[in-house]
Amino acid sequence: MKAEMLYLSQEDVKAAGALDMSVAVPTMEEVFKLHYRREYVLPPKCVLRWGDVESESSRGRINAMPGWVGGNIGAVGIKWIASSPRNPFWHKLPRASAIIILNDPETLVPIAVMDGTVISASRTGANTGVAAKYLARPDSKTVGLIGAGVQNRTQLLALCYVLPEIEEVRIFDLDKNRASAFAREMGEWTGKKIEAVEWALDAVAGADVFVTATVTKEPVIKPSWIEKGVFYSHVGSHECEFETILKMDKIIVDDWAEIKHRGVESLALMYNAGLINDSAITAEIGMIAAGARPGRENRDEKIYFNTVGMGIEDVALASKVYQKALDLGLGQKLTLWDNPFAI
Repeated sequence: MKAEMLYLSQEDVKAAGALDMSVAVPTMEEVFKLHYRREYVLPPKCVLRWGDVESESSRGRINAMPGWVGGNIGAVGIKWIASSPRNPFWHKLPRASAIIILNDPETLVPIAVMDGTVISASRTGANTGVAAKYLARPDSKTVGLIGAGVQNRTQLLALCYVLPEIEEVRIFDLDKNRASAFAREMGEWTGKKIEAVEWALDAVAGADVFVTATVTKEPVIKPSWIEKGVFYSHVGSHECEFETILKMDKIIVDDWAEIKHRGVESLALMYNAGLINDSAITAEIGMIAAGARPGRENRDEKIYFNTVGMGIEDVALASKVYQKALDLGLGQKLTLWDNPFAI
């Protein structure tokens, strides 16, 4: 029997709605609920690196992230994502690049290969969107962003989707030209007032919500910056001083075991140093989305969210993109075999 795969370029993936937060956010919310209900298979993230953890910030890494997620999604596959910090400066290429392979859930035969860069960025933004839905003040008006890269673009799209009263956005980046470009481009995209600011504190001060999505080697966020009622989404690795997290009223994660396994986020460093234990984690976001734990309980709560990212998120959104691409006739069919080599 003939086997075919659908190949989707990055343009195909975008045309199939990968950046549509009205799709991405509800999909991630469902993934988190299924994660809580244990309707998934998620092997530990495999990291290929050239040296120790520190080498990731210079030489880079490649992550292999397989997963199966059940429920109404029913998707299985793998994301292979590379991150090379040198790329934008040495090669004029994006820092991250990825492909996603989807398999048929019944036969396990590959059915699609697609660009995963946009999907990866979109689902990461959508993760914060889901968290903000439950953990941010619903009338939040001001957003602070630190890091003017790809990640904060989708973070902002998701936040604007779940927090419709957002009026003001502040963006900080060490590269002022990059911050200015972000403000101009994302202002046009979202219709929001976006200001490029001089200092990281300028982005955070007075913000209802703030996000760090950087490749910093040194923590940026200080405990004295944390104000009542704030929601902080920590997307990068070690971006805040330990005392910042200890000052929070609630600490929410996506998958605590995976954060500890990955070992590079501030929370994992704190755990390994004996500064916190498992009881420090208030809940995983899936518990809250499923109604098993409360989210924000009052306006003054200071809430911290850390997402390590899971392969089941990528394959779930990729499956939605795949179905939309089929409906729209996008992509190119590739023959895997005309007749199988052997049965």
